[in-house]
Amino acid sequence: MKNQRMVALSLLAVLFCTVGMTAQTSDTSPKAPAAAVPAGQSVRVAIVGLVHDHALGLMDALARNHQVTLVGIAEPDKNLVALYAQRFSLASTLFFANEQKMIEATHPDAVLVYTSIHGHRKAIEIAAQAHVPAVMVEKPLSTTMEDALAIERVSRATHTLVLVNYETTWYASNAEALREAGDGSLGTIRRVVVHDGHEGPKEIGVSRTFFSWLTNPTEAGAGALFDFGCYGADLMTMIMHGETPVSVTAVAMTDKPETYPAVDDDATIIVRYKTAQAVLQPSWTWSFARKDMEVYGTNGYLITEASDRVRTRYKGQMVEEEHEAPRLVANQLDSLDYLAAVLHGELNAEDGLSSLKTNLIVMQILTAARESARSGRTIALTPLQLQ
Repeated sequence: MKNQRMVALSLLAVLFCTVGMTAQTSDTSPKAPAAAVPAGQSVRVAIVGLVHDHALGLMDALARNHQVTLVGIAEPDKNLVALYAQRFSLASTLFFANEQKMIEATHPDAVLVYTSIHGHRKAIEIAAQAHVPAVMVEKPLSTTMEDALAIERVSRATHTLVLVNYETTWYASNAEALREAGDGSLGTIRRVVVHDGHEGPKEIGVSRTFFSWLTNPTEAGAGALFDFGCYGADLMTMIMHGETPVSVTAVAMTDKPETYPAVDDDATIIVRYKTAQAVLQPSWTWSFARKDMEVYGTNGYLITEASDRVRTRYKGQMVEEEHEAPRLVANQLDSLDYLAAVLHGELNAEDGLSSLKTNLIVMQILTAARESARSGRTIALTPLQLQ
């Protein structure tokens, strides 16, 4: 009986993550073809950019995944090309000097973008104009609302699916939190507190290339405020079923100016809704890496721990309980599994943590937070009016 319950909870968690949100914006995310890639056929993926250190983890994931095949990499930096070719034993024929030539030569089913955040718009526009079915970028979607809206327009015009990859999307603990917030187990959600970050990019030893653009406000949007604030904004948008916040208030600090002179390294973002509020705490000054969330409702609370455990206490209970979150199903264990399932027609990607619809609201929150921190004012928001 216990195993049956765990399986049922896992399926419900996945269902909520993929189809559980009704946004206030118009239906703008394009529908992936029912079989953009025939079932059983490997999805051909190409990489744009190697300046993002997350590409290192991607290479390891590609080696393990049998549903996708790497067909090309566009990267102009010869030093980075040599580094990746040697480290991962990649053939020289995989590499191209630019995205356009790579797409023309390889005809990928999807492009995976590992440029700076500022580079997302250009990479998406090139792929969309070449009629690549899908593009997945690393979080956040963009550095400005102007770029986010331009991405939405080209996605809609060309029917190119745009997805945003967050590491925490593939946490079973977050899926469980979203399920309980969505099915009423916690009652009406009133408060969410999200802690995200680590000791700092330099402190954890990111590459020099990654560090150079991650600490540049033009290329990254901000410091910790964008780098880690986006996680909580993404999760809260799902918890609130795509509701646009009433307002955003933020404070950003630079506690280590000798290391991060151009960007913030610690921030607090208060996101106000009509009936709830979120407190997002992104930071490059934590004593250790953390990504955890507290969800409080009228019937109880749920606190996530790491990627696979949750603590809960419901109204009437005297003590808190801790348990392992139900495991995610096979086609959503990571971003590559999810991408393959979408292109094989198994999943609808119009809603969810990775969707463009969700991430347009995330960008509203982030850009308002940046302006609030700069000006000292609370920034009012209204739902986007998209054509």
